[in-house]
Amino acid sequence: MRFIKQSPLNVYGLTQANENPPTIQAESTSRWSSFGYKTEVLQRLCRQQCQLCCYSEVRADKLGLEYHIEHIENKSQNPTRTFDELNLAASIFSSDCLKKLQKEDIFGGHTLAKQTSVDITRFVSCYQNDCEHYFAFLSDGRIVPKKNLDPNKKDKAEYTINLLNLNCHFLINLRKQHWDDLDELYEEHLEKNWDLEQLCYLELVSCDNQNGLSPFYSLTKQFFGKVADKVIQQQIN
Repeated sequence: MRFIKQSPLNVYGLTQANENPPTIQAESTSRWSSFGYKTEVLQRLCRQQCQLCCYSEVRADKLGLEYHIEHIENKSQNPTRTFDELNLAASIFSSDCLKKLQKEDIFGGHTLAKQTSVDITRFVSCYQNDCEHYFAFLSDGRIVPKKNLDPNKKDKAEYTINLLNLNCHFLINLRKQHWDDLDELYEEHLEKNWDLEQLCYLELVSCDNQNGLSPFYSLTKQFFGKVADKVIQQQIN
């Protein structure tokens, strides 16, 4: 899970709505349903996230799918955060997309488990600055708790993976293909003595407001290891 650094969305209607937030679930549902600035909010969230789904890091736009505005802390559980931009992110699947999917293929913020109830004390959020340290990726496409986590952090990682259905077959297949593609490129660069740092840069750093990042940022960062750390540090400096 890639850490998302938040910045003000500067959507006037959202700021205005949050000045008098709902206090009960029925009011939250009604007001959010009629909220007229969703398109603008979603566009700015996607830009902030470099077009990556906040949980899965897929590019919904590249898959012919759509995003929805995700409430990290469910508005049904905490209505006062319905219009709190610090509680909003862009996650894969619009409501229209859901109608075309089997239940087992749904992942991210629209899973039944996430929509029903979230133990926020166990949930790893994309706005948690150490979120990437909870997870690791395997060459077979699975996401797992990172090795050597203490029992509490391991429980949080497992809880989040299961809640968001991050090991559904669809995601596993996409991640495996991405890993295989990276492996092929890596071997080709070694064989031809090409610049691995440039390859890593193209995969991890070259983000702009329109085109965004390549999918599975965290997997790619793990794959390149120290090369990725060096490239990212060079950009910071």
